[in-house]
Amino acid sequence: MSAERNWAGNIGYRGAVAHPSTVDEAHALVTAGGKVRVLGTRHCFNDIADTTGTLVALGRMPVVFEISPERDAVRVSGGLRYGDIAPRLEAEGLALANLASLPHISVAGAVATGTHGSGDAIGSLAAAVRELLLLTASGELLHLHRGDPRFAGAVVGIGALGVVLELVLDVEPTYAVAQRVHERPGWDAILDDLDAVTSAGTSVSIFTTWQRTDHADQLWIKQRGADDLAGDIPARLGAAAAQVKRHPILGVDPEACTDQGGEPGAWYQRLPHFKLEFTPSAGAELQSEYLMPRRDAVAALESVRGLADRIAPLLLVSEVRTVAADDLWLSSAYGTDAVGIHFTWRQDETAVRALLPAIEAALPASARPHWGKIFTLDGAEVQRRYARWDDFAALRAELDPERRFVNDYLERLGL
Repeated sequence: MSAERNWAGNIGYRGAVAHPSTVDEAHALVTAGGKVRVLGTRHCFNDIADTTGTLVALGRMPVVFEISPERDAVRVSGGLRYGDIAPRLEAEGLALANLASLPHISVAGAVATGTHGSGDAIGSLAAAVRELLLLTASGELLHLHRGDPRFAGAVVGIGALGVVLELVLDVEPTYAVAQRVHERPGWDAILDDLDAVTSAGTSVSIFTTWQRTDHADQLWIKQRGADDLAGDIPARLGAAAAQVKRHPILGVDPEACTDQGGEPGAWYQRLPHFKLEFTPSAGAELQSEYLMPRRDAVAALESVRGLADRIAPLLLVSEVRTVAADDLWLSSAYGTDAVGIHFTWRQDETAVRALLPAIEAALPASARPHWGKIFTLDGAEVQRRYARWDDFAALRAELDPERRFVNDYLERLGL
């Protein structure tokens, strides 16, 4: 067994880790025979990246960072982290539309698992992809662009189609973001008009420990530009502006968090919750997340609130956030604007897995689990929640007919 473990420490990878430094070396690893998976920044909380064969780590591959002549896109190597490319974009006067809550994750890994930030009008990180360079099991270097009939199936590829060597991402002119935190917003008021709450800023997150069911803990509003456009939303929720910097988890030192208090800063210094130079969140934790159509979100939150007494003892913090619809086959926001309910758990995987079936049963049948986080839904049920599942399965069979990239995780999903 490899000595490699995931970021949370709950997964030990079984395969031998290889670190190619050229495309030719990566090609040789993929075509040598045996099982293959790609190992990214190890921020997944399940065995999606595991295999008994070769684990291909892309961290030593040549750095690719190329701005398009039109200055509307950037080509990057898949193993780079968002925290690596964001300052380089800023130096060019450019920006991404959104970032995840932490910049520590690799571009290829985040895209492949449908990872996202928050924002009613902003898609997941995968929605910014306009081109992929994929090394398939046969050794083919496959370029897929928007408009290619296979493109929408390949972007959120859950590692099943090959090694993503490069991606081209949409960019736009740089912009500033101001971040403000409000405390103790009332749940009844939130659920009375969830749309108004989540549209109170460019990016909005609701944090709660479910220790109380009358109010959440914090409302984080990130707004492009220096003006506070939330209007009277915090007051309508009974929330008060935080007087000091806050961490999403109550009582934790907020030093690791991006700056708050309404002070505008560069997009990449405000959109994430955590700074690159610090361990994000709690460090020792597990995560689950379920995303559902906006029309089902209020009922879902009411159901979760009804389980608060069972959730709270295992929970560090829960976050509610939003993602704009896209057309990517395995995206949690495929075909629908989505609301996500995220759980950051204490590191007791046995107890978490025992509780998750109750949460999954309480959520609507439209709820889709995040690919890189812990869930217990069986493969047949997951398949039912994706209209293009059969198309994705056919694409996997086309690009990997010998099932080289199929591991235990994909087997459970029926691939």
